[in-house]
Parts: sequence; structure tokens; C-alpha cells
Amino acid sequence: MSPQRVDPHSYTESTHPFTTHISLSLYFDFPTSTILSSAHLTLNSPHSGPLSLDTRSLSISTVLDNLATKSPIPFTLSPTVDPIRGQQLTVQLANQSEFVVVFATSACSSALQWLAPPQTYNKKLPFVYTQCQAIHARSIFPCQDTPAARIRFSARLNIPIELSAVMAARHVERRLPLTSDTAMACEDTKWCAEGRIVEEFVMEQPIPPYLFAFAVGEMSFREVGPRTRVYAESAPALLDTAAKEFAGSEDMIRVGESLFGPYEWERFDLLVLPPSFPYGGMENPRMVFLTPTVIKGDASGAQVVAHELAHSWTGNLITNKNNDHFWLNEGFTTYAERRIVEAVQGKNIAALNTGIGWRGLKEEMDRFKDNMEFTKLKTNQEAVDPDAVYSSVPYEKGFQFLWRIEREIGRPAFDEFLKKYIATFKFQSIDTDMFLEFLKTNVPGIENKIDLHLWTEGTGIPSDAMEPDSEIYSKIVSLAKEFNLGRMPREDEVADWRGQEWELYLENLPKSVEASQVLSLDSSYRLSESKDYEIKVAFLQMAISASCKKYYGEVEKTLKEVGRMKYLRPLYTALVKGPGLEEEKIFAKRVFSEARLTYHPIAQGVVESIFSKYL
Repeated sequence: MSPQRVDPHSYTESTHPFTTHISLSLYFDFPTSTILSSAHLTLNSPHSGPLSLDTRSLSISTVLDNLATKSPIPFTLSPTVDPIRGQQLTVQLANQSEFVVVFATSACSSALQWLAPPQTYNKKLPFVYTQCQAIHARSIFPCQDTPAARIRFSARLNIPIELSAVMAARHVERRLPLTSDTAMACEDTKWCAEGRIVEEFVMEQPIPPYLFAFAVGEMSFREVGPRTRVYAESAPALLDTAAKEFAGSEDMIRVGESLFGPYEWERFDLLVLPPSFPYGGMENPRMVFLTPTVIKGDASGAQVVAHELAHSWTGNLITNKNNDHFWLNEGFTTYAERRIVEAVQGKNIAALNTGIGWRGLKEEMDRFKDNMEFTKLKTNQEAVDPDAVYSSVPYEKGFQFLWRIEREIGRPAFDEFLKKYIATFKFQSIDTDMFLEFLKTNVPGIENKIDLHLWTEGTGIPSDAMEPDSEIYSKIVSLAKEFNLGRMPREDEVADWRGQEWELYLENLPKSVEASQVLSLDSSYRLSESKDYEIKVAFLQMAISASCKKYYGEVEKTLKEVGRMKYLRPLYTALVKGPGLEEEKIFAKRVFSEARLTYHPIAQGVVESIFSKYL
């Protein structure tokens, strides 16, 4: 990393002032899948000379000093496009602390997925949503796209009147457009045309740019608690099942507050997105985004909600300074999630979660065996696309590190430590060294008990990490071992199993099994037909590895109905990784070519990187 940069993934320079507020006017042009925009940026101090901003696929038309005088400010866009960072926008300031950029997004913005009516639930109206983590906010508006720079913002979204907008921000009002809103985003006549409406939002707490989020479409909501609404596309059946699945949200918020301190974001609303959403959930403050695959009908999807809720303290309130320290977001949140789950659903369920995570962590060691840098907690991501190395390592190794500290000092002391940590660093962005200094100051002598350097900068899994220890976990793992000896679990042994038990069982089965075993297991338990994608995808992976072609139709159906990378990555990898899979490789390429446009741009890129590695 060059010494002037604060982040390997950003053009932001350490000597430049940070942006503190952005005011956005956004005109949504659905026919062209673009947003005509203006952004009024305010800096924390006046600046003279060049100021660097991150952009990707944006057309910059002009930069002005303000909207009153409209004096142009010189700017340049770097002639080359860095494949990871995008294009550098350089604005020449003269003792100025604010300026306005007028620009438009492109149809290939990496943060935006525009869905045509046939891709939506009711198939009548279009839909668009954002996914800005890790470094995609720059494809919506020019910004210092690093979590080191926290911003407040206001936004006016000008949309067709038959649609509505939600945002990870406080909703101010829905009203007719005014010419004073335009801020040069487009012509006044276009902004105020008949059939348009403006939804206005403000975000009063400073957030990292990757938490900027909105969705526009035909949406409704259900009230599920004093601080929580569940939003989804306007379909009563979908809304009702989502509201039922997440009915326990308020209980979880209260548990979180008792463990980690006050909930600082006022509301905790949830948006269930169309199936193409690439993640399980995204912790956008005030408005968590969720995949519909977490609606399982048994409230077990609430665990994803527990994870996103936990981010309200660890990730949103305290944020990693850049992606090299991503474990500070995800390791803490995985630990916090399991504490919430343990309090709400019991120790057994929390132990199953930990067990599934442990298994996943061991598999990541195999995935990164040729590049062990990404088995560290503190990584070096210079010239590395964070989407390409996204894995469960920061989540599960980070969890294991914190669990190790808890075991060393005892839970009551660790709980006090956590509360103090959150209160000390709230609304700040920090790095691993800052955390370790805080740990050593507040837990004197901890470095003599735990090798902190090995845990944060060593590769692999430290020897003092721990597999979970619970009766239900041990029973499932031993049943999985017996499968190798040809013993299928009996019906009475699995009678009360839900998704997690089956997931843990399937994850622990041997990597290579016979096709006859796959068929036998499915004929007893119909796993290929499961409505729980965790079970279905784990089973289908096993079927692919056994070349059990009977299930390839189900594999194709699954790859075409969901865009969650957690399912795409293992299924496409299983189809193309390894020798002698010519038929499977042709099949994978055909399915991807047919499904590609239904995937979010981030997911498209991930599948393409799997193909480039193995094809």
C-alpha cells in the first residue's frame, strides 16, 4: 500500500480531509437502468489542492463550488480503470470545504441490480436494490469509499409514483417533486414530470459508505414489533410468512442491549429482497436486507437476523478501518450473534451454530491452501479484490479468537470487556492493533496467556482453538462418521431434527461417497426436496461429487432460482473442480449462461472467477 493511502481498496489519501456529509438527489430512470444524480459533499475542513474520490462506472458531467453560484471546479478522471479500485476522480479545490458533483450511474453499476418485471414476485413492476459492501458504493456516487471515512447523508429519491422506496436511513416524507430538489441531477421538467414522486430520507448517524442502501419497487410491510417492520414485495403470502419468521425480533434486540449496551439506531426494520440478492443478509443500519432463503417456516431463519442485528454494535457502531481488518466486523458479530441465539434459543442451538462454523472454517483452510495469507485474521489485501477472497475465515477464526479470550478470563469479565470496548470506540473505525492495545490495557497480562500475534497474524487454525462440546453436536458428528461404515441414521434418531441438525450432519459426511449411498439417504429423508436451502445445497454438493446425475435437474433448478453466493459458489465449484468432469463443465457453463442475468453483478463476478480458475 502506498504510504499516503488509508485503504488498499481506495484512492483516499491520508493527508486529505474526510467527507462528513453528502446530500444526494437521485432520479431513477428505469428504462435505461441508470440514476441521474447530484451529490453535494461537505468536508471536515477546507482544503486546497487535489482531493481524491473513488468512482466506478460513473459519468461525471460537472463539478461546481455550490448550487448558488454554480462556479465550475476543475476535475479529472483517471484515464485508466483499475480493475479493483475503479477510476480516480480528482477535484481541484481552493480553500473549499464543500462542492457538488453532477453525474449519472451506468447500467453496469456493480452495486445495483435492476430487475425487470418478470424477475419480481408480482411480475408487474420493476425493482432495483443496492449492495455496497465491500467497495461498491463508488458505483452509485463519488465518495471516499473506505470505512475509515464515516458519513452522514440526506437523499431525495425521485421514482415512478406506482413504486415506493426504502432506505437504510430515517424516512422523512413522500411528496410531489419540487424544482428546488433537483440540485442539477436532471432538468426541472423531467424531475417534476407527471407520474413522479419523491421519497426523502436522512441518516443522522455517521456510517461507512458500504452501509449506504436503498431499494425501490412495489413494496409493503407488516408490523412485527415496536421497532420493527418487515418489508417485502407486495404479496400478502410472502409478507405473512416473513412476518411470522421474524416475529421474535424485539426479543433479540432486548437481549442484544442487555449484552452489548444501548441500541443506537432507533429502528430495526427488515427488507426481504428478491431471490437474486447475493448474501444471506446485509446489516444496513435501520433497514437490514435479507435473502428470501432465510424464510424457512420454523423461525430458524431468525439466526441470520441475529447476525445482522449483532452488527448494530460490532460493524456498524465500531467498524474495521479497511478490509484488511474485516475480522473486527465479522468475528465480533459471529460471537455476538451466538450469544444472542444462546439467550433466545438455547445452548444446544448455539452449539450447533458453532459446530457448523467450525466445519466451515476447516473447509476454508483447504480452499486457501495455496494462498494461506487469507487464513489470517489481519490480512494484506493490496491488489486483491475483497469479493474474490470473501470467506468464513474472518467470521469463524475471529469467533474462535474471542471465544478463546472468553475461556481465559471467564464470561462475566469478558462481557464487561465487550461493553467497555463498544462504548469506547462507538461510531469509530479501528484496526487490529488498536483492538489489541485496548485488550492488553484492559486485560493486563493477556498476552502471556494467549499468543495474540499468532492468532491475528498467523496462518491456519491455532492449536488452542476449540471444537464445540455439546451432547447434540457430538451425537450428530458420530452419526456422520457411521455413515462411512454404511449406517444410515434411523428415523427415531432424526425425528426432531430441523435444518441445522441436518446441515451439520451433511457437512460432516465424507467428501467422497458412493452414488448408491446418496440415493439411499434421499429415498429415506427426501433431502433433495428440502425447502431449506442449507440442507438442499449440502445434499446436492454430495450428489455432484458422487456423479449422481439423477439430481442434476435439481441442481439446475436451484442455480436458477436463487442468487445467494453461499449456494452458487459450492455448487458451481463442485461441477467444475477436478479431473474428468467434462459433462459437468459443459452443464455448468450452460446453466450459468442461462441464469447469469438473474444474478447480482457481484455474484456474476464470483462465478466467473470460479470458471477462470478451473475451466
